[in-house]
Amino acid sequence: MTVSVRALRPDARADLEGFARVRHAALPFLLVTPDSLAHDLTHMHPDAHYRPLVAVADGEVIGTAQVHLSHESSEPGQGNINVYVHPGHTRRGAGTLLVRAAEEHLAAHGATRLFAWVLDERGNRAFAGRHGYRASRAAHFLRLDLAGGALPPLQDPPPGVELRKGSDFAGDPRPLFELDAETTADEPSDVDTEFTDYEAWLAETWRHPLFSPELTSVALVDGRPAAFSAARTDGGTRYGTVMTGTARAHRGRGLAKLAKNDSLHRARAAGYTEAFTGNDAGNGPMIAINQWFGYEICATEVRHVRDIG
Repeated sequence: MTVSVRALRPDARADLEGFARVRHAALPFLLVTPDSLAHDLTHMHPDAHYRPLVAVADGEVIGTAQVHLSHESSEPGQGNINVYVHPGHTRRGAGTLLVRAAEEHLAAHGATRLFAWVLDERGNRAFAGRHGYRASRAAHFLRLDLAGGALPPLQDPPPGVELRKGSDFAGDPRPLFELDAETTADEPSDVDTEFTDYEAWLAETWRHPLFSPELTSVALVDGRPAAFSAARTDGGTRYGTVMTGTARAHRGRGLAKLAKNDSLHRARAAGYTEAFTGNDAGNGPMIAINQWFGYEICATEVRHVRDIG
């Protein structure tokens, strides 16, 4: 059975559904839908040179790759390759074909250093090593049972602090963009990220089909956003927090925990039964917060790096 690799076709529903199916089977801790894939493909910034790939056998998508440049980094030439093959179709060469095609695409657009997230399992790490990638930092996926687990009780905000929904900023989301930019810049990572393009943020984050402004919680101090917990949902029963952070001037006051608890309670009340989030393995304070909520680590990924050119 021959395996071939090609670009994902955004106008082909079978491609989008196949990509989402493989990602869910290989990495069930991240929210992805056919509509979210189509949105990413059509709204990702042109400088990212985003090119999702699919490996196909007998007309069925059996492997995927998300491929793009880190255009929001101050250091040029950094590319990203995240390859996932359906667990029922491994050892057929799909992963190798995807890696080769992804590397060729990124090299053609000036990439000199490539980053790839790899599940912390023996076979996956060996695969990365065979292709010249070396291990770097690790990150955890965490899951919380919203249906059967107990959440910490809601707390009243301290004096001068007000809790609001992200949807309250629908008329002018710029204050949330500024807060997101500040907190993202301080996240532990191999690649620095600088949000400077407000219109790109609106297209890629605020208007993303998975993003839920209604379940996003924002803590205001003296009327200005100081901390937030950004929520995504898959339209079914799965909810995820994709960013929780506090402005530098207000850290150490428990505002991020306050916002996240508010969002979790509202997600459960809305009928969501599973909550997911992710943590850099070295981010002790956020890991402690998530464990306080009852999250448990369900998987670990290790970022791998390869220099080319």
